[in-house]
Amino acid sequence: MTKYDVLVVGGGTSGMMAAISAAEHGAKVAVIEKNTTLGRKLLVTGGGRCNVTNNRDKEEIIAHIPGNGRFLYSAFYQYDNYDIMEFFKSNGVVLKEEDHGRMFPVTDKSRTILEALIGIMDRLEIAIYAEAPVENLLFDEGKATGVQLQDGRSIHASCVIVSTGGRAMPRTGSTGDGYKWAKKAGHTIEPLYPTEAPITSDETFIQDKTLQGLSLRDIALSVLNKKSKKVVTHQMDMIFTHFGISGPAVLRCSMFVHQTMKRDKTEEVVMSLDALPNVSKGELTQQLQQLIKNDGDKSTKNALKGLVPERYLLFALTRSGLDENAPLKQAAPEKVTHLIEFIKDFQFTANGTLPIEKAFVTGGGINTKEVNPKTMESKFTSKLFFTGEILDYNGYTGGYNITGAFITGRIAGMHAAEAALKS
Repeated sequence: MTKYDVLVVGGGTSGMMAAISAAEHGAKVAVIEKNTTLGRKLLVTGGGRCNVTNNRDKEEIIAHIPGNGRFLYSAFYQYDNYDIMEFFKSNGVVLKEEDHGRMFPVTDKSRTILEALIGIMDRLEIAIYAEAPVENLLFDEGKATGVQLQDGRSIHASCVIVSTGGRAMPRTGSTGDGYKWAKKAGHTIEPLYPTEAPITSDETFIQDKTLQGLSLRDIALSVLNKKSKKVVTHQMDMIFTHFGISGPAVLRCSMFVHQTMKRDKTEEVVMSLDALPNVSKGELTQQLQQLIKNDGDKSTKNALKGLVPERYLLFALTRSGLDENAPLKQAAPEKVTHLIEFIKDFQFTANGTLPIEKAFVTGGGINTKEVNPKTMESKFTSKLFFTGEILDYNGYTGGYNITGAFITGRIAGMHAAEAALKS
C-alpha cells in the first residue's frame, strides 16, 4: 500500500505550490492530476504570458479580490505577493513589472513559470500521478485518509489537499470535481457563477451590431442598482461585441452584474458608460460651446471630430437627434445637452454574462466560514485542506487570482506537512 504524508489532488497553480510547500516542510508528497500534464490552466493565464502576481501592498491586493478577499488576510500574513516574487527569483525566474503592478516572467511565456515549478517538484522528489482521475476522497472517523482513483487504486496519506479549481475554463480540466467531495465532507457550496466574464445585452444596438468591434479607451463603466445608485465603477478599456460588451472594465464589472441582479431580484441590470471620465460635465459643456463659437460653420460630425472615436460619435449624434451633416451652430441647445448627457452617462441594460465555462474565474464555491483561514484546513473534517479557486473567494484579473492560488497553496502545504509529521 502506497502511503504519503501529504496528497495533493489537482496539479494546477495552487496544487503545485501546495505540493512544493509541503515537501519543503519535510513531507513525503504526491500530486494526483487527471490531465496528462500539470498546469494546463497556468499555461493560458495572462494571455499565455502568466501574470504571476501583483506588486502592490496587501491592502490593495485584497481590495482587488472583491469576492471575500478578507478571508485571505491570515494567509497573507504568513506568505504574501513579495514572497511569491522572491520564490521565483530564488529559483532562477526573472520577473518584470508592467502597468497596474502586474508581474510577468521576462520571457513573456507561461511555460517559464510552469517549467520552474515542475523543476522544483522534481528536485523535491514529489511523486506525480498523471492521467489519474479521482473517483472519491477516503475518510475514516472524521479524517481524510486518501483517495480512490477511477481505475480502482487507492492512495493513502496522512493529509489530503484538494486543489481541483473551479468550473471556469473547463477545457483546462477545471470541471468542478472537488465540490462534490467537499460536500461529502460536510461543506456548503455557495452557488457558482461566472466572474471576469464578458457581459451580455439584448439591446437593439447590440443585436443590430451597430458598434460591434468598437474599442473605447479609458472609459468609466458602472453597474447601477434598482435605485440607480452606482454599485461599482471601473475606469479601463472596453469593446462592443456581437453579444454585448467585453474588455478589462467589463470583466471587472461582471461579478457585480450577477450580484446586483440577484440582490434586486431582476432579470437585467442598468449599466452606465462615461466615455470621457476625466472631463466633467461642466468642462464638456464649455468645450462644446467653444466649438460652436469657433467651428460652428463646420458639419457637426467634423466640428466634433476627435471628441470620442468616430463610430461612437456618430452613434451619439443619432441618439441625441443631431444631424451629423448640418452645421454645428444650427444644433438645437436641448439636443446639445442630450449629447453631453449621452457622452457622460450612456445607460443601457445588461442581462447577465457569458456562461461560467467561458469565464476566466469561478465565483462561489466552498463557504470560507467553514475553512480555517490560518491553515486552509476544513473545520468539519480533519487532515483535509482546500486551496485556490474551489474556495469562495475571487479576484479581478491582473495577477490577483493567481496570487490567491499561490498563497492558499503555500499555506495549506505548510500546515498539512506539519499536521502529517505530528501524526
